[in-house]
Amino acid sequence: MLNNEELDRLAQIANEAADVARQIIRKYYSTGVRFKFTEKNGDGPVTCVDIEAEEAMVTVITNAFPSHSIYGEETGWHNRDNSLIPNQFIWVLDPIDGTSSFVGKDSSAFGILVAVVYNGRPIIGCIDHPILKLRWMGIRGRRTTVNSEQVSTMDCHDMAKARVHLKGPNYNDAAKQVYDCISSRVAKKFFDRNCIAYGELASGFYDVVVDCALDPFDFLALIPIINGAGGVITDWQGRELLWSPLSMIPEGGFKIVAAAGKHIHQQIVRAL
Repeated sequence: MLNNEELDRLAQIANEAADVARQIIRKYYSTGVRFKFTEKNGDGPVTCVDIEAEEAMVTVITNAFPSHSIYGEETGWHNRDNSLIPNQFIWVLDPIDGTSSFVGKDSSAFGILVAVVYNGRPIIGCIDHPILKLRWMGIRGRRTTVNSEQVSTMDCHDMAKARVHLKGPNYNDAAKQVYDCISSRVAKKFFDRNCIAYGELASGFYDVVVDCALDPFDFLALIPIINGAGGVITDWQGRELLWSPLSMIPEGGFKIVAAAGKHIHQQIVRAL
């Protein structure tokens, strides 16, 4: 079990990693240049900014914790232990979650994700909105903050009154399934704000986020943030979200329900 001093040190470096990524993203974003990008084997676009930001994050983490493993969306594994027992500490990074929005200059729908996984469970999570300079921080066992101010979800007990964030129904078959199952049964629907939607759920702006086709670097940072704000986050069957370097990613990616509280979470899981 980690003590408060150890958690504080991990959170400090997570903040520093997010700081350097934010600086790089803002530098490029402010130029007004349209970014060239390439497709990653059907997994969406990647730009030079994604790669530069992730490399800077890796440098910060490696300098502070040279023995820790790092798994980045763009640059892969660093200091990976290839034995059957993974490193106790694994940092999982997504320098720009929502690269399509970044390329399209939609400043509301992309962010930086930093997670620290300790013995298989995320204990530190960071969502950074680099343009609006908002940062949600989750530390296991503590209240979630945005820019150092504590936040909490707004628990909704009635699905018919819920504000729900979804992937667009045309994204894939799973996204269409969700839309067909619940869109007519909730009060308001919102779409395609990527990781920022989870920060806004933690701050009380949404009641539910239902997501699909996710990789580990898309969701591990979200878990301490949602839990620390009083919410619930699981897979579509209501099971705990678990990941290990030794485990397989489900076909079609991870499917997630994040909710403001247990009552609305149970209603959404039953509907799915």
